[in-house]
Amino acid sequence: MGGQRRSCAARLKGMKASAVVLIGIVIIAAFGVRSDRGSTLTDISLSSHGRIGVYLTSFALTKPETLTAVLTAAREGKINAVVINVKNMHGEVTYASAVPLARKIGATVGRIDPRALIARLHAAGIYVIARQVLFYDPKLAAYLKLPNPWVPVDNDQAVAYNLAIASEVASLGFDELQFDYIRFPDGEGLGTRYAARYAAVNRFLDAARDALAGRITISADLFGRVMWNWNRKKIDPIGQSLEEIATRVDFVSPMLYPSHYNEEYYKDDPYRVVKEALAAGMARVSTPIRPFLQAFGRDVPAGMSLEEYIRAQIRAARESGTDGYLFWNPSCDHTALYRALAD
Repeated sequence: MGGQRRSCAARLKGMKASAVVLIGIVIIAAFGVRSDRGSTLTDISLSSHGRIGVYLTSFALTKPETLTAVLTAAREGKINAVVINVKNMHGEVTYASAVPLARKIGATVGRIDPRALIARLHAAGIYVIARQVLFYDPKLAAYLKLPNPWVPVDNDQAVAYNLAIASEVASLGFDELQFDYIRFPDGEGLGTRYAARYAAVNRFLDAARDALAGRITISADLFGRVMWNWNRKKIDPIGQSLEEIATRVDFVSPMLYPSHYNEEYYKDDPYRVVKEALAAGMARVSTPIRPFLQAFGRDVPAGMSLEEYIRAQIRAARESGTDGYLFWNPSCDHTALYRALAD
């Protein structure tokens, strides 16, 4: 009986994976996307490489001064890329989406006009990355009657919904689609079914890669801790494996924020933590690494300015040979960053 149960479980798992693939095929047909690609990733043009960018929320982009500052920084040679929310942590789709479920659950807010915004940024030589938050989604979770905002990565409706949005985003003119929250929740009491979580993350990326075949560059934001060698053990509840994700995307963006470490010797030395994390992770994969660096003031060591804190991380990234880097500031106030980049 034990063997029979395992056999049944395996068949059910296979059926579930097939269902996800079928959903992806339906979405592809709906959006007129070809699915004739094998395991080859998107051909990366030279314009994708060496990008230095800032994160911008849709709220920030409603303020004219935000875009003015970005265009000025680009003109001065400080940045050449932006990361813009197309789906955020509130579950909002920030543009006027035509995806039926986005409209049904009240997710579409139409805060930005992607085509007009992209045209203006492209005119300034700025590479435009769309950030799509995936499985932390209060609106979808409420619709599915889930107990918290985390939607399981192996939930078929969530997979289909996010693939539909991704396919739509790929048609809007963005240069790259960056997946964030491509994981399970972190914390205690989450069980030990780690293998299933890693498999679910990989299945989603496989489906996304097929759905977006050749249409847009794909990247993934990962927890900074995946860069450390213990990640190879696959004992992390979030389900992110650096090696396995790296083979499924064009760029990897680990979030290497020094303030997020418990160890004081890392919190107090932004250069060291970024340098050591990159050394460990970059030795394990050949996919280009474009890290997110900390451009906000949390836990900046006493006696160190935010500008110095940022410059220390930049030095570590440059010395490590990363393929550009991005800057995260949740408030989108990049004043200190622009000063740091001027020196």
